Amino acid sequence: SGPVQNQMQFPSGYDSHPPNYSAPSGHYSQVPNKAAASSHLDNQYRASYYPTYYSAPAQNVMTPSVGSSVLNTQESQQFYNKTPPHAVGSAEGPIQGAISPASYLHTSAQQSYSAFGNHYSTSVSSSVTSQGYPLNSDRYTMPVVSSALYSSVSYPAAAGGVYGQAFTSQSLPAVGQFKETNTFSSQSTSVPHSLQQHVPVGYNSTLSTIPPAQDNLGRHLTGSVAKVNNQINTGGVDSPQPMHSVSQSIPFTKPGAGTPASSAVGSSVRTTAPSLSSQPRSSPSVTQSPESALQEGMQYGGYVNNQASSAPAPLSSSSDDEEEDEEDEEAAIDSSSTTSSASPVLNNYDALEGGGYPETRSVTSSPVPAPSVPPTSKASKPFGYGYPALQPGYQNAAPPAPVQPSNPGHHPGFQHYPQQYPAVNQLSSSLGGLSLQHSQQPESLRPVNLTQDRNILPVSSVPAPVPNLNSDLRKLNCSPDSFRCTLTNIPQTQALLNKAKLPLGLLLHPFRDLTQLPVITSSTIVRCRSCRTYINPFVSFIDQRRWKCNLCYRVNDVPEEFMYNPLTRSYGEPHKRPEVQNSTVEFIASSDYMLRPPQPAVYLFVLDVSHNAVEAGYLTILCQSLLENLDKLPGDSRTRIGFITFDSTVQFYNLQEGLSQPQMLIVSDIDDIFLPTPDSLLVNLHESKELIKDLLNALPNMFTNTRETHSALGPALQAAFKLMSPTGGRISVFQTQLPSLGAGLLHSREDPNQRSSTKVVQHLGPATDFYKKLALDCSGQQTAVDLFLLSSQYSDLASLACMSKYSAGCIYYYPSFHRSHNPAQAEKLQKDLKRYLTRKIGFEAVMRIRCTKGLSIHTFHGNFFVRSTDLLSLANVNPDAGFAVQMSIEESLTDTSLVCFQTALLYTSSKGERRIRVHTLCLPVVSSLADVYAGADVQAVVCLLANMAVDRSVSSSLADARDALVNAVVDSLAAYMSTASNLQQSVLVAPNSLKLFPLYILALLKQKAFRTGTSTRLDDRVYAMCQMKSQPLVHLMKMIHPNLYRIDKLIDESTIHVNDRVVPQPPLQKLSAEKLTREGAFLMDCGSTFYIWIGKNCDNNFIKDVLGYPDYASVPQKMTQLPEGDAPSSERTRSFISWLRDSRPLSPVLQVIKDENPGKTEFFQHLIEDRTEAAFSYYEFLLNIQQQICK
Repeated sequence: SGPVQNQMQFPSGYDSHPPNYSAPSGHYSQVPNKAAASSHLDNQYRASYYPTYYSAPAQNVMTPSVGSSVLNTQESQQFYNKTPPHAVGSAEGPIQGAISPASYLHTSAQQSYSAFGNHYSTSVSSSVTSQGYPLNSDRYTMPVVSSALYSSVSYPAAAGGVYGQAFTSQSLPAVGQFKETNTFSSQSTSVPHSLQQHVPVGYNSTLSTIPPAQDNLGRHLTGSVAKVNNQINTGGVDSPQPMHSVSQSIPFTKPGAGTPASSAVGSSVRTTAPSLSSQPRSSPSVTQSPESALQEGMQYGGYVNNQASSAPAPLSSSSDDEEEDEEDEEAAIDSSSTTSSASPVLNNYDALEGGGYPETRSVTSSPVPAPSVPPTSKASKPFGYGYPALQPGYQNAAPPAPVQPSNPGHHPGFQHYPQQYPAVNQLSSSLGGLSLQHSQQPESLRPVNLTQDRNILPVSSVPAPVPNLNSDLRKLNCSPDSFRCTLTNIPQTQALLNKAKLPLGLLLHPFRDLTQLPVITSSTIVRCRSCRTYINPFVSFIDQRRWKCNLCYRVNDVPEEFMYNPLTRSYGEPHKRPEVQNSTVEFIASSDYMLRPPQPAVYLFVLDVSHNAVEAGYLTILCQSLLENLDKLPGDSRTRIGFITFDSTVQFYNLQEGLSQPQMLIVSDIDDIFLPTPDSLLVNLHESKELIKDLLNALPNMFTNTRETHSALGPALQAAFKLMSPTGGRISVFQTQLPSLGAGLLHSREDPNQRSSTKVVQHLGPATDFYKKLALDCSGQQTAVDLFLLSSQYSDLASLACMSKYSAGCIYYYPSFHRSHNPAQAEKLQKDLKRYLTRKIGFEAVMRIRCTKGLSIHTFHGNFFVRSTDLLSLANVNPDAGFAVQMSIEESLTDTSLVCFQTALLYTSSKGERRIRVHTLCLPVVSSLADVYAGADVQAVVCLLANMAVDRSVSSSLADARDALVNAVVDSLAAYMSTASNLQQSVLVAPNSLKLFPLYILALLKQKAFRTGTSTRLDDRVYAMCQMKSQPLVHLMKMIHPNLYRIDKLIDESTIHVNDRVVPQPPLQKLSAEKLTREGAFLMDCGSTFYIWIGKNCDNNFIKDVLGYPDYASVPQKMTQLPEGDAPSSERTRSFISWLRDSRPLSPVLQVIKDENPGKTEFFQHLIEDRTEAAFSYYEFLLNIQQQICK
């Protein structure tokens, strides 16, 4: 079996794992048989896919003149650190695992960094404790040590190696006895002390297995031995620079107007990752001017109501409590790596977002059990999402009568406040009669006969299910666009979750653009002293001076400052403050708590200028976009920018203020890359703007006659890393071919004859770990790498994508890109660049997800670096990035009726502030299997399964992932049918909440990432997988199941009004050729592309009014724009398309396709309900599922 970090857990419920064990995924010897296709549908459209390639004419070589002088720089020598498995520190509390005494290290390092455009250097001498992260502990304490930097500040103990655990999709338990069907499982139970293992990256560890158990469905398989072999740390020493580098000065002329020109998140090993920290450096703090603060939103005392979707300003790396010596993990970004070329960016953030506090050791108190369901309160004037007049739980000001808790065992360091649990009748009343035993069956449980009811697609888009909470709590809940759970009714026990055969997880879009964002500018950020949860609308106020945490149930004191409400300007109403009236808020920390100056916005562009790149013509588009948006780049007066180009050599550009023209510096020794002039390659944007514009105007023509066909991408990235290490920032890489020289060179692994294979699809994983190591180095220096791949042939995206996956970057892919021959891709690049260059950005971010006691997180999906069991390191965060999380139920939730999830994202904004954006989601707990099905969110379930299937494809095989997707449907529907009464076994029935489940899974199987039997380029497949791991749910669903509309008969009756604009709302059509008519015109929304299919007999009036041509025959084969006509049909069509475009960040490209157009193949491949030569139709797929259930 493959490396453990790339293996994926299977969704909960497909087997019964013994307690205290976890089940890693493995290979399976038996898969379900698929029924042969029994029927063929008529009216099928077939077409062949014709890839387009363009030959590149030879060019003459222009040899630059060689300068006489070479600038030398001496790089510091550093090594990568590896932490042995036993290197964990001491901690108090009920922690599992072997803990050795804390060791203290004394270090003295010369740390350099840049601020305000200058370089500073600080000698740091400090003692650091090597502290282990507690295993499976809800509460723990961390030793702190005094720092030499600030005598009055204590810092959390450092732990582990520089990288921590290099897993971006991480499962926490080690290994144990298991047996399961070939499906995804989100089940993960705690591991006993004897089996708990530390597996730092770079160490090989063979995990033993235990004989399997028998499954009640008869498909049992044994897990194979899993081996960790993920060596990411290698020592490296910078050698002296070569003497044959070239310093060349090129004359630049100002031409006229130029031509317009995305984890391996796939691990499922349960590993406890030590938290990392390093000593901060002192520097002057950066404060925000009142004018810039007002631009973020209107202030109400200490409260800001941000009405715009502008980039939020981050919070300084600070502690949230003046009385606390330790910082919260979120408020600080840890330097997760040291490198061989630069000193690490020192910042001590691991304690800012969570962890125990020293004062808790001496307190003889304990957390209390779960709170009772709050009574319904009357709603007052809404603010934000709306809120009740009184905070839930605050109305009963009298302390509750004491009652013996069900679980008397508790940590001795927390105070215990007993509270009564709600009676059964109170619980049912508070939850609106959720139990199905004494209430009418909800619509979500209405049985649907899938084989007979063919019209299951709704008229409009599928809405997110609304949790069954009382109206006040429902108003307070987090928007599903930001925070969504696969089950809106949380099962009470893991056994109940197992019976449902559905995965439990979260889909997150934490940094999305918001039109309204409450921003809190208070000197006190109120948080639970135990679990560090931020105060939120779902806490309970026992009285005016005490509040109870809704995650760990500890009772906390209300700070004096929190008694004042800045909205009402009244005192003594903490329950009415904006923090407890909005489930999505953003906190700003004052500069008093800042450990170091915030990172400036730094942008470095690494550009391929080989012959292939020049022929593709992307440089013209990029330089033109940069010139147009140079003043719109997010940042402040400290914003810095730089450029590196490469072919068989690496070229740097000196843009230092005072030069009359840009200076090119060429380094030809790519085996020992170095920086010719480190201080002048990254320049202040405002000070050197004219030189930057000169360079951008000249770049497209500088390499016109080049004959260099090689690509030294690896050395260029090494140079970029050295250049960015002192400050961190964003590296934007533009690549057009397979890297062929120097470090990281790759060879073609694709066999074009195997693109249509129905058997094994190989090479979905990287061919080398070079790009992964580089990404981890960059992540440690708070640098993200974004990849733009513009290639007409195979470029091994499976290997190149690692640079973005592990550094929290993003990937853009433009197959068969050519500026002239493929105008659709050229237009897409231009629109993507406009969004990419101007969207808000967060630097040096960390994200932590907390949940109610009893729930646990065991696997993450997305582009990031996992620094500890629940802390993600994001060198950059952008509003288009999505994440997914798998969860399990470790302890019974019988003592609570509500559970909550909270995600906190701390980042530095482009304006140099530190902010924490907090989302809180509240869901009910249910004890009935019917209630679990009633609350299933089918779109969230499918998106989580898609993430899990990508991991399975890489770690095991594509066939294994496809079978697991099918089994996910089979098992869940079989479980539902086995528990439902009065159902005939000869029909396939699903609850209304899951009626689209088989359709969506079939759409996944026919998507580029997982399809077989259809010609699919390997890079196209890998890119589709990368998108599934990083896209938010709303965009991912359009990619999986596009929306089809008929647009030639838009009417004014079914419309909505948006900003004085009338927008038609045509009904959704089935994705089947039977819905297409030759007399009509249809629009397909695939997320990133709009297809307009024109039937051969379409009305000429529509063609003339909307397309601008007299008849069907005159419509060109390649049409990407609609003319602006005055006809009503033209206005309706353009209004509808504009409305669709406004709902997404990246503007989709429009392609008009005629009925006999050879390019219609891509359009018809999205008609997923139709049968193809290699895949079932939707009806055949249902028959296959029914056959497997009846086995």
